[in-house]
Amino acid sequence: MENFKKRWEIEKNWQLLFPIIGMLGLAYTAFRFSKFILGDYGAAIVVTASAIIFFIILKITLFLFKKLEDRWVLTYRWEMIRVFIVFAITGSSSLYVGRPIIKFIGITKENLNPVLYWILFIIIGLIFYQILLVIFGWLFGQFQFFWEFEKKMLKRMGLKRFLD
Repeated sequence: MENFKKRWEIEKNWQLLFPIIGMLGLAYTAFRFSKFILGDYGAAIVVTASAIIFFIILKITLFLFKKLEDRWVLTYRWEMIRVFIVFAITGSSSLYVGRPIIKFIGITKENLNPVLYWILFIIIGLIFYQILLVIFGWLFGQFQFFWEFEKKMLKRMGLKRFLD
């Protein structure tokens, strides 16, 4: 455990919460993938597939940590886990917020061309993604990181004038 704490620069035990949440999120994602791919093949096969997918996702995530470690300005390595958790929650939440908004406006796949429906759905999702990213970043104690990330993203989208 001491090696793990040293590797992730964890100084206080409460900071272990983020690696635990990250591992649980990876396990849940692996389980959902295996259920989607295999359906109802049986518990043993789904659990085995989940373990394999978990290992693959974990390796990809650790690879991404290594690549992004120098690009992202964070004080401690464990904060990268927190940033990834915020991205995951924000991505899922923007979909859950976008669906009711589309329905409230009265747009459905039945009353609109499916291509236009999905374009509008993505645009509304992106708008709420930007807002939720800063909100969840603030809730997880990473407001400054996500505010700078948001400004950079808006500049790349050509919306620099909204930042002034």
